[in-house]
Amino acid sequence: MNSEQPPSHGATVVPTDTLPNAADVRNARTTLLGLLARTGVPEDETGRLIALVEAGALAEAHGEVARVVANAPGDRGERFRLGWLDGARAVDETLLRSTERALRRALGADEPGGAEGPSDTAHVHPPVAGVDVERAKVAVTPLYLAFTHVSDLDPEVSEDVLVAVLGTMSTAERAGYAGHLDAFAESWSERLNRLYAEYGPGSDVSIHGRYSLLHSPSSVAVLERLVSAPDALREEWDRVELPPVWLEGLAKAWDAPPGG
Repeated sequence: MNSEQPPSHGATVVPTDTLPNAADVRNARTTLLGLLARTGVPEDETGRLIALVEAGALAEAHGEVARVVANAPGDRGERFRLGWLDGARAVDETLLRSTERALRRALGADEPGGAEGPSDTAHVHPPVAGVDVERAKVAVTPLYLAFTHVSDLDPEVSEDVLVAVLGTMSTAERAGYAGHLDAFAESWSERLNRLYAEYGPGSDVSIHGRYSLLHSPSSVAVLERLVSAPDALREEWDRVELPPVWLEGLAKAWDAPPGG
């Protein structure tokens, strides 16, 4: 007799013998590390990026189980409902612990001499790695294009600017940076739309040197830091030796009244 339950609500059930096992996962990880190493990406940076992806996948699964807990069926009796809740909560707690372990790997907390946990990295700003800059580029570009368009006047300093921006953050903050940027863009969307329309590509001041950085996708990252950590940004800006006028121009444009 087949003990498998039929799929509910039209869902497709993947046979368990086709799911990747531990050896498959190790193989995929090692293959990816090898491929990226050939392009010059250090193994430790790649490993932390993989761990961050793993933590994100586990966090999504954690959210799915939380919804299962919230929707425990009540039409099959109280004992069934309580058993459902106990089982779902046990799975949820296991996923949460696995997520925390993956996040610790992403933050380097499991390495010799590493931090004891994410909370211990809250005020530590380690050197900015190449993978940090690449992740930031991937995060800022679509946000920038949501408010304006590609500009021929882009000063092409995105990497230096992003090093200054990321230098204001701890490893833990960098791990969640893309989500933080999305929240910033959503919260300030009206103001960002107005700023890029009045000072960015295609505006009447498009060739003004003070506002040059508004032609670079990295400007979104700078604006977020001007709101969240202006003093730390100015300190890093000076350390990286970026033109002070660019930062002053962005601050002036951000604080200007509509039409100003």
